[in-house]
Amino acid sequence: MPPAAGNGEPYRSPPSPPSDAAAFEALLADALRQAILDLDSITGIVYLMEDSGEWLRAAMIGGTPPAIFAMPERMALDAPYASSTACRTGTVVVFGEPVVRADDPGLARVVPFPYAVASTPLHANGSRFGALTLIRIPSRAGLMSNEKRRRLRGIGDRLARNLVPLAEHCLPLPNTDNPLLLPVYTSDLRQPSEQTAVWGIPDAPGSSGMTLMYQLHKLSAALNQATETHDVVVAAQSRLMHPYHAQSLILNIVGDGRLWVAGHCGVAPEHLRQVHGSSSDSPTPAADALHGRDPLLFPDRAQLLAAYPDARDDGQRAWAFLPLRSSGNPVGVCCLGFAEERLFEPEEQAVMMMMADLLGQALDRARLSEREHALAESLQRGLLPRILCDLPEMITTARYLPACPTAGVGGDWYDGIMLPDARICLVVGDVEGHSVESSAVMGQLRSAVLAYARENHGPAAILTRTSHLLAELDTELLATCCCVRMDVADGAAEVALAGHPAPLVRRPDGRVDALDVPADVPLGVHSATPYRTYETTLAPGSLLLLYTDGLTPGQSSEALAGVRTLLAAGGQDNERHLEGLADRLIATAPRPPERYDDVALLLARYERATPDAQHRSSRMEIQRHDLQGVRETRRFMRDHLGSWGRDAMTDDLELMASEVVTNALIHADSDVELRLRDYPDHIRLEVRDSDVSPPVPSSLSAAEEENAQAEHGRGLIIVDSLATTWGSSPSGRGKTVWLELSTRDGS
Repeated sequence: MPPAAGNGEPYRSPPSPPSDAAAFEALLADALRQAILDLDSITGIVYLMEDSGEWLRAAMIGGTPPAIFAMPERMALDAPYASSTACRTGTVVVFGEPVVRADDPGLARVVPFPYAVASTPLHANGSRFGALTLIRIPSRAGLMSNEKRRRLRGIGDRLARNLVPLAEHCLPLPNTDNPLLLPVYTSDLRQPSEQTAVWGIPDAPGSSGMTLMYQLHKLSAALNQATETHDVVVAAQSRLMHPYHAQSLILNIVGDGRLWVAGHCGVAPEHLRQVHGSSSDSPTPAADALHGRDPLLFPDRAQLLAAYPDARDDGQRAWAFLPLRSSGNPVGVCCLGFAEERLFEPEEQAVMMMMADLLGQALDRARLSEREHALAESLQRGLLPRILCDLPEMITTARYLPACPTAGVGGDWYDGIMLPDARICLVVGDVEGHSVESSAVMGQLRSAVLAYARENHGPAAILTRTSHLLAELDTELLATCCCVRMDVADGAAEVALAGHPAPLVRRPDGRVDALDVPADVPLGVHSATPYRTYETTLAPGSLLLLYTDGLTPGQSSEALAGVRTLLAAGGQDNERHLEGLADRLIATAPRPPERYDDVALLLARYERATPDAQHRSSRMEIQRHDLQGVRETRRFMRDHLGSWGRDAMTDDLELMASEVVTNALIHADSDVELRLRDYPDHIRLEVRDSDVSPPVPSSLSAAEEENAQAEHGRGLIIVDSLATTWGSSPSGRGKTVWLELSTRDGS
């Protein structure tokens, strides 16, 4: 009878050294499969020592999903893992087993993470080869008793002895950069509890784990394409909430010491109000999960109330609170609610945590991207003119739309520059690219054009000097530009282009055509040919449209035809509503996510009045937060309406003006501009500010939930009841609230 080994097992002489890598891999596979089956484990890993002797690397991983995909591939020998500890100390190490309760030794305490780790060293003949590690579910397979530990040690010792000939003959170890995977289906034959959703096909080994991992893979693919917080919420809803048969989902993000609802589904509004903005340090499951690394799972309401006696009833009967982390930092909590009581199987818990890891990283990326885009967009908008200059003879308005967030912020701009001697310079430009650099270059070019125009240079000279400036800047970006200088006294216009689309003009008779201006080269391009000026004379009633190519992507004939049609469609009665025309034009631009470029447009209508025509206008400005300006507004309205012979309309217009101006001063953190225009059949009032929120009449001081972003004011009810027509139009840096009142009895 052969002598016994030190661990009680019969002694077996070591086999002859393996002749190739395949035989060596068979040694690992035999030991791994035996350990998994003998000790009822989910996963097993053979870690081998790297040549440096400082790291362990997974050479082979065996078992079933999902645990097989969650194991670390590499760890330092001095790391506090069970595998490195076992290899370092030469003893069997068990981590993560639950504590047995003294009052009920047959049951184990529920622990947040469902797996326990048992590892034995691979030592033989004075050599340390690594460690053999098992992942087990104590609630299913029982605890690692002393007898089980001896069996694990015996399997590890036999593998180590089999590795000795390999080391003695200096045969190369197989490449362990990518661990080999060994399927060993055992645990999937166990059926889930009747209280939990069935994953996969019953009695089909591997189906449960594959179904779980399929959802994990699909979630990962969806999150890779997520660029906004909303995208992350949609992915969580479709690939976490629905597959787990949850009835509700709340995705919270942490900020300023509070939890904010970033997205939700299936949650009552009153519960959302309680959760949104709650303290991240409050004694609630969501707050506690945020600061922990493990999920908080409550299979029924009794267990929830045992831990949180003050928990509100949200209509659910089971809950899962998953911490979301990125780079080790908490970023939020994913809260799932279930309509029925249910147990959470260990496999489900493991995949939940894998999904939570993906959600946390994606949420952090999306928020960072949104902050960067908001910063760049704020910079871009801040460089646009807050108020467009115009004259009584030349009415202007502008629009700006940023590209979708995935495209980045661009460098489009527009400007209206007042010049001496009743002249005005209209400019639209576009810096290539979509980045903060594009916005910064745009700001420099806009300042240059503004300065050169006010030095009384003509359009061609303005473009020449600006092109030289751009060529000298520390950038490789180019830009296009359209510059129009017009004398409103006689309609004489000078136009120059730098690689930009030519302006469109609608003639008083309704014809629409593009000005025949030489395109020339973009700004920043060295050229021996100077920029050329095109001269024309516009008749009163002519309408100019300057725009960037984002309005007509690729200068497609279809898009350009649509713009021409809109310009030609309006009759004389509709032409006075320049804001409405600008809204219709900007609405033709592609919508996100198809809008890959910024869009800027500038409309200018030449309205030089004939000596017998009635057409007067005036303007005033009020400094931001200057509520005394409301009194000046009333005086301004009385004085001008009285001098224009519009006394019968003074009371109504004065009241409406004071309400709109008050609303703007309260809500908009900007100066406010008031423009009053007198037409033969109506009076038009425009109030411009830098708040993009649309005005919504409301009898309540608090905003309604569906219009939370709107600017509410009770004074707008007065405007709505007194004005013949009114509306609001967004511009590059804010909005224009306009109203009109028809003349009464021809007065």
